[in-house]
Amino acid sequence: MSQEIIKTEYSDIMQKSYIDYAMSVIVARALPDVRDGLKPVQRRTLYDMHELGIRSDRPYRKCARIVGDTMGKYHPHGDSSIYEALVVMTQDFKKGLPLVDGHGNFGSIEGDGAAAMRYTEARLQKVSEEALLADLDKNIVDFVPNFDETEKEPSVLPARIPHLLINGAEGIAVGMSTSIPPHNLGETIDAMKAYMKNPDLTVEELLQIMPGPDFPTGGIVVNKDELVDIYKTGSGKIKIRGKVEVEKLKGGKEQLIITEIPYTMIGANIGKFLNDIGTLVETKKTTDIVDITNQSSKEGIRIVLELKKGADTEQLTNMLYKKTRLEDTFGVNMLAVADGRPETLGLKQIFDHVIDFQFELNTRKYRTLLNKELDKKEIQEGLIKACDVIDLIIEILRGSRDLKMAKACLMSGETDGIHFKSQASKKQAAKLRFTERQATAILEMRLYKLIGLEIEALIKEHDATMKHIARYSEILNNYDEMAKVIMQELDQYKKSYAVPRKTVIENAKEVVYVEKKIEEMPVVFLMDRFGYCRTVDIATYERNKEAADTESRHVLTCRNTDRLCIFTSNGKLHTVKVQELPFGKFRDKAFPIDNYCNYDSAQEQMVYICSMEELLLGNILFVSKYGMSKVVSGMEYDVRTKTSAATKLNDGDEVLFAAVLGEQTQVVLQSAEGYFLRFAVSEIPEKKKAAIGVRSMKLGEKDSLEAVYLLDSKIEHTIHYKEKEVLLNKLKLGGRDQKGTKIRC
Repeated sequence: MSQEIIKTEYSDIMQKSYIDYAMSVIVARALPDVRDGLKPVQRRTLYDMHELGIRSDRPYRKCARIVGDTMGKYHPHGDSSIYEALVVMTQDFKKGLPLVDGHGNFGSIEGDGAAAMRYTEARLQKVSEEALLADLDKNIVDFVPNFDETEKEPSVLPARIPHLLINGAEGIAVGMSTSIPPHNLGETIDAMKAYMKNPDLTVEELLQIMPGPDFPTGGIVVNKDELVDIYKTGSGKIKIRGKVEVEKLKGGKEQLIITEIPYTMIGANIGKFLNDIGTLVETKKTTDIVDITNQSSKEGIRIVLELKKGADTEQLTNMLYKKTRLEDTFGVNMLAVADGRPETLGLKQIFDHVIDFQFELNTRKYRTLLNKELDKKEIQEGLIKACDVIDLIIEILRGSRDLKMAKACLMSGETDGIHFKSQASKKQAAKLRFTERQATAILEMRLYKLIGLEIEALIKEHDATMKHIARYSEILNNYDEMAKVIMQELDQYKKSYAVPRKTVIENAKEVVYVEKKIEEMPVVFLMDRFGYCRTVDIATYERNKEAADTESRHVLTCRNTDRLCIFTSNGKLHTVKVQELPFGKFRDKAFPIDNYCNYDSAQEQMVYICSMEELLLGNILFVSKYGMSKVVSGMEYDVRTKTSAATKLNDGDEVLFAAVLGEQTQVVLQSAEGYFLRFAVSEIPEKKKAAIGVRSMKLGEKDSLEAVYLLDSKIEHTIHYKEKEVLLNKLKLGGRDQKGTKIRC
């Protein structure tokens, strides 16, 4: 076998391969088809259930069986993706129109996961059978080979409803994502019918019929006027609010009841919402909330906020909208596969594709039905004609040597070799011209069909067939008739499956929430060696000074309106607002500093903490483990982000020491091998924070810095090094980038 080496640019191969991979993910995995609104994994799962006969009127079957069969036949991409898709299709809080009927634990709106597939059971919903899987036997859609070409699967399901809009879709592909909100089935069908009758309808007119999204969780869409642009372009942001009710209690007290949540809060975000309310209480943003209880159940959401007597419920509601996810944004990007490629579609474009698909489905369906009726007509006419000459046919059969001879006589009048009773019969037989189908039907006809009533039934059946042929031909040849049939089917689905709208669409005023001005005061920040922190007022600290200093790793005086700056070993700066930290009595509960900023104690070490006010008024000195140092102006750290770069480091290096410079004029560097170097701080140059710095001490090949000390020349500074007292002020004064003096013990 001859081989040929093809020389090509590696970049060209990589580009082509990546594009092929991206298109595979986009078209075959992540994005729904505009025609049936399903991703491949959903389509294959539903079709497999249809093939397994797991219908709505039959017993449930184990999900493991469904997942295994789908993976083995159609979707070889892992069982977890198939089961997750199956679970989502059962959840009525994610889908306005669930496609699968689940039996068992399929998760909850609060983010609880479904039970393992070996425990849960499922079957198709009736709407899936009628609106997505019906008529697959009528050559209504194309079937394509599966991944190993051992089975056939539909390239698209024959969806009779605008399913993409009704259930929406979410998916992340390579370089693109889709996010389509769900809509009300009845309204969507009405809008589609109106558009079929008048394709010149504008988006504004369609939105009068179908006002906007209808989320299964209800809620309030508050930017109604912006929906027109969203549905024209296929992208934009929908603002959703949860529904809050005020409930009066005995004694003049009131409580807030959250009965509906934004669609984006489904899952773990409910827990985060409750934590956010708890944080507002802990940080004294509000003192009106006494207790929070989540009384949600299968009947619906019910989150109760118990309030103090005389609480301002309107102000508190506005605070919840502003400070938590009770008001959130749903990003719309109506991206779907249309004509084999991904495309962002507006409302009218989606309807165009869906309506074209409906006409294609019905054309193929009625063409198949017409061909079947034409075949029946041919056979029926042959049998009726045969009944009129049944004696002659019996004579042909009795006089023929074999079936072939009799069939030839019926089809073309060949009488050679057939024994007839009379010459007249032979002449009559020679005139017979039945078609092959008719001849076969006559030869297979049973004698009881010659009964008078059976012949009458055959004639009636033929009349019915002729009516069907006329009806199917009319539908196929008349656009208006086919449109009428499509709209009648849509009316049936609306009658059977439409439900009242849950989401309110309105133009609401922007929430106005004015925070109470914090009374500025000095506080003391305390953090123990485990990273648990809190703040107390100055008087509380002074009363408990000895215990506070003993138990705390960091003690820092700052203002409650200031921010704390945390410098870490990997060269990052984390900031945290002091007012967000718990404030109270000395023995009140403390919380980990990780809760209030992006600091991760598992990945980095805290090197230095100071207040932003102190930092901006001075310069900060950095010294790294391998001897690089620099001074940076504190003004460079006047940032509002929670995390930013504090300094640049060489590979493998880390920040060993950082401190805001004050009265200190000298620095002492101590290495792991016992070398000490004392020199003036002024020898370390001022650099930008993006600079690595200069070498401050010559270190041996395996040596590194172990400690850094800042000295005030007027104050003696003594340390213990290997059980020996070392007076740092008396060390030989050298210069930067020297080896230093070795202390021998």
